[in-house]
Amino acid sequence: MSTSHQKIAVVGAGAVGCFFGGMLARSNQELILIGRAERVDAINRFGLQMDCQGFQAKLALQACADFTDIADVGIILLCVKSYDTVATIKAMQPFLSANTVIVSLQNGVSNVELITSIVTNPVYAAAVYVAVAMTDLITVKHYGRGELQIGSFTTDFTSTYEHPRALTKLVDQFINAGVPCALSANIKRELWLKLLVNCSYNAISAIGQISYGQMVQVPNIQVLIERLTDEFLSIAKCEAVTISKEEATQANAIIAQTMAGQKSSTAADLARGKLSEIDFLNGYIVDKGMQYNLATPANQAVYALVKMIEAEFK
Repeated sequence: MSTSHQKIAVVGAGAVGCFFGGMLARSNQELILIGRAERVDAINRFGLQMDCQGFQAKLALQACADFTDIADVGIILLCVKSYDTVATIKAMQPFLSANTVIVSLQNGVSNVELITSIVTNPVYAAAVYVAVAMTDLITVKHYGRGELQIGSFTTDFTSTYEHPRALTKLVDQFINAGVPCALSANIKRELWLKLLVNCSYNAISAIGQISYGQMVQVPNIQVLIERLTDEFLSIAKCEAVTISKEEATQANAIIAQTMAGQKSSTAADLARGKLSEIDFLNGYIVDKGMQYNLATPANQAVYALVKMIEAEFK
């Protein structure tokens, strides 16, 4: 695999974007961080502070609040909230090179479809497992994990298909930066496994402002997680995604073990008075349940409670 560098744009300077962007920048990759003006100004003035489990570092990196510098990038890592996907892609479109590869590092399973409905660029998805949070404008706090699996909804990477060189380089760049990263032959299934744990944990963590480890110590919450999981698996089957009950139970258990002290991104959003991505998580399962005429009362309940809390922000 080639070790040559390519310019990368990280679009969305939140916790995920700053963590993975910071890891790449720390290994001297050519990178530009694009985000909201307040954070961009702070990072340009003071640098990005990485408070990670294995190290601490302050990094000087290029950050901007618009898309004028993306024409010469080989890869765009899209890290914006899922509800901002369409608006962000439309805003990027006039500056976007036709050959630039877009990789979605976002929650949910519908972002690739949304992106490809707007642009003709090669678009890939990444299943992201990392516990991170922004503690202030310039500091990203790493609580655990940090691996990526990248793949295509239409391409089997075990075949002879020649995927874009930029994508191959990106995997190499992540590995060189200390980020476990691999190409997945079935990224749809990986994204649904990630959606599973998001649907099992995020809303409950947000409603109770409670960590994953604390959640699973409550017997009634364990019952609720099981019901959320059963509903999820019925929808996944309709979507031709094969996940066994045993695999689902194990996936949920791993999150509670490896991210025990972490609260969900949904919890962080609600704590800051911000809208969450719940429409793309439990809300997505509720919508699919209506489509397939399947009852999803547990997902409906936690979805409704998060939406009730969000209604106070309007």
